[in-house]
Amino acid sequence: MANAQLAAQLVSRLRLKQLALLTALVDQRTLHRAAEQVHLSQPSATKMVHDLEELFGFPLFERLPRGMQPTELGSVVAAFAARMLADIERFAQDMENKRKGGYGELVVGAIMGAAPDVVARAVADIKVHRPLLKVSVLGETSDEIVSFLLRRKIDLAVGRFNSLLQHNEIDYEVLGNETLYVVARKGHTLAPLRRIELTSLADAPWILQPLSSPARQIMEQEFGQAGMVTPADVVECSSIFATLQLLQKSNAVAVLPESVVRDYLQAGLLVRLRISVGKSLPGFGILTRRGEPLGATTIEFIQSLRRYGALMEQRPGERPVRGAALPAGPAASAVPDAAEYGLASSLVDEQA
Repeated sequence: MANAQLAAQLVSRLRLKQLALLTALVDQRTLHRAAEQVHLSQPSATKMVHDLEELFGFPLFERLPRGMQPTELGSVVAAFAARMLADIERFAQDMENKRKGGYGELVVGAIMGAAPDVVARAVADIKVHRPLLKVSVLGETSDEIVSFLLRRKIDLAVGRFNSLLQHNEIDYEVLGNETLYVVARKGHTLAPLRRIELTSLADAPWILQPLSSPARQIMEQEFGQAGMVTPADVVECSSIFATLQLLQKSNAVAVLPESVVRDYLQAGLLVRLRISVGKSLPGFGILTRRGEPLGATTIEFIQSLRRYGALMEQRPGERPVRGAALPAGPAASAVPDAAEYGLASSLVDEQA
């Protein structure tokens, strides 16, 4: 009953301007700057915060000598406000696109291992049937795209959980596994060796993903199991494009998905070092917000992801080819080549 009462009060008393002030106050941490950001006078902003705290029945902010800090419950309310405003922004953009004769927008988050094969080909697939649909692909690491998903910046994601309790907020459907290679530039001194132990790379320069990413966490486990500490000479980099450039211009080594480095290996720009890592890396899949109905465009895109995910059962390194047998489906008769739309591994370097 209390839940219904609060919901009724929010419907009748909560205003979008209050939500905008709340998110601005979390960002700015001072009432003066937050009021300026949302074009309010400071007295009006002060009253608005007081009204919000009265509505919810608890303090939203701690008043500190040098500003304001959200309380624990205040942070929950602020996160809700940010999601609501993001939904409104997306809705307004979608309506404007349709008003101008467009056909809506699909925003996808993707880890770099899934983007070159599964996501890029699914994008090419849906563009055959919806050529005027605006498609955006964001992100590179699972922690990044999960954050985008929970903040409602994207419609769905292709990745994996990066914390234990995210299954309470996100639905997951497995798509495939990500094969990791240790790679270096052409001509690297370790390239001719038939077998390499991880310990022999202890003093090598490394390019690693941030600690928040599952692939980096797996590598830290590998270092520990080999009796090593984390290498001292490390560049942390979440950008696949920057990582590939750094590899070609230095003696560094990196762990990257096979699908990302495949073309670079075939072109002779990089070499794979003969060392096996990442066997315990969990598979990746389709991530959607739990309990939220999916739009028709999102459902169609997910169907394409499932078809191309099934092709990943081929041996590592074998690219799905045009005309390969697909499970039955509405798009099985028209499988596009991602290159037709200029979609390559650089697709994953799109940023939010």
